[in-house]
Amino acid sequence: MGIVSIPTDLRAARPSVSFEFFPPKDDAGEAALMDAIRRLERVNPDFVSITYGAGGSSQDRTVAVTERIAHETTLTPLAHLTCVGASVAQLRQVVGQYAAVGIRNILALRGDPPRGGDGTWQAHPDGLSHADELVRLIKTLGDFTVGVAAFPDVHPESPGFEHDVEVLVRKADAGAEFAVTQMVFDATTYLRLRDAVAARRDLPITPGVMPVTNVRQIARMSELMGTPLPPSVVSRLSAVEGDADAVRAVGVQIATELAQAMLAEGAPGLHFITMNRSTATLEVFENLGLTASR
Repeated sequence: MGIVSIPTDLRAARPSVSFEFFPPKDDAGEAALMDAIRRLERVNPDFVSITYGAGGSSQDRTVAVTERIAHETTLTPLAHLTCVGASVAQLRQVVGQYAAVGIRNILALRGDPPRGGDGTWQAHPDGLSHADELVRLIKTLGDFTVGVAAFPDVHPESPGFEHDVEVLVRKADAGAEFAVTQMVFDATTYLRLRDAVAARRDLPITPGVMPVTNVRQIARMSELMGTPLPPSVVSRLSAVEGDADAVRAVGVQIATELAQAMLAEGAPGLHFITMNRSTATLEVFENLGLTASR
């Protein structure tokens, strides 16, 4: 597997395309995930990523699946790493595991507070408290390309938009070379963040796009992530809520329109949040007339 530069792909003339999956809970889920990954492999995305579970759970399976992608597919894996519940020594160990299998692209995240607590962030006694600290640590451990998260609709713990811009600037100064956003449902929020950061740092930011196939699921995710659903999206989905096929069709249509709007305004690419399914994502990809990267 050759080393692919994600920042270079995000600066290319054509839009970058990437896919995000979540870690399976068991072997059956892992088999289904690998099937979806192989279906999506056919369109040659620039990279794919496996998230950590909430509160840093499922770390071992995330690392294992990321290694499988590196070994068993032609895809470039973007390895996720969070500070949750980990000492600096443990973080170094995970980075070493990734490096040992040739993975050189890492998404550095503070991570969400563990479930079951009071919702406040608490660092490991021997760990790190902020993503920029994790970026710096990774950069000391080898020749890694490090990406970070971005929050167009303001991070749930942030006092406001300007603070989020400052945080991204700090991450860039720490060595981050690109950013990937949480799911976006309003192109204007993404463009506002992208432009504010671009005025201060050269940090390509690719928006996260999620084709909605389940109304209750997206409402729950929206609440957890602090990403408000625009009234126009809610009304279009609510109008067909009792018809699963219609919800899926409208969800694909909304994702297509949103992606077209952001690409038209110069978004460097699209990061599809797949929910471990391939068909809706592939439909949006085909609707956009995107081409394979390699």
